[in-house]
Amino acid sequence: MKLQLDRIGTIGIFIAALATPCCFPLFAFVLSAFGLGSAELFGGWTEYVFEGLILISLIGFFIAYRQHKNIFPLLIGLASGGLIVYAYNFNFDSKTIYAGMFGLLLATGLNYYINRRHKIACATCTVIDGKTVELQSIITCPNCGHKKKETMPTDACQFFYECEKCKTVLKPKQGDCCVYCSYGTVKCPSIQGGEKCC
Repeated sequence: MKLQLDRIGTIGIFIAALATPCCFPLFAFVLSAFGLGSAELFGGWTEYVFEGLILISLIGFFIAYRQHKNIFPLLIGLASGGLIVYAYNFNFDSKTIYAGMFGLLLATGLNYYINRRHKIACATCTVIDGKTVELQSIITCPNCGHKKKETMPTDACQFFYECEKCKTVLKPKQGDCCVYCSYGTVKCPSIQGGEKCC
């Protein structure tokens, strides 16, 4: 997801902690350096701000899980968010809140690593049925050798392609479902996704 809700929520939690140094002495040194060591930006709303940001992070982890199918960031995020909610609502303990915050940070870092590894942030990629597929392919005309980068359709296979240089109309080779599978550098999205031909 382009918004990266998990990062927004986790970074927001740390900013909220920095903005309330009286509740989070571990971070008090930052605002103390600016003479604001006793400031409390959110007053009695800190708990609700934290819980809202946890919810944003968890939504981000869930969306990322639906894309890359790795459940570990979501599980770590749920456990860490649960620690913070427990500490605020049942047994206030700043160490438990710190553990939850750093757990969310760990889950966000792991999620970022998984997204990078799966190239979900790729500008020319998309996710179809939980699998990342490349949408651009360089198609080469077998008649004149002309090459052109094209964006492949995701909703249909392309059976014909006219070379812009020699005007030859390309058709798929025997056994291929489309011109990209026959003449492109990347197979069509259906084949990349593990499906049969269109």
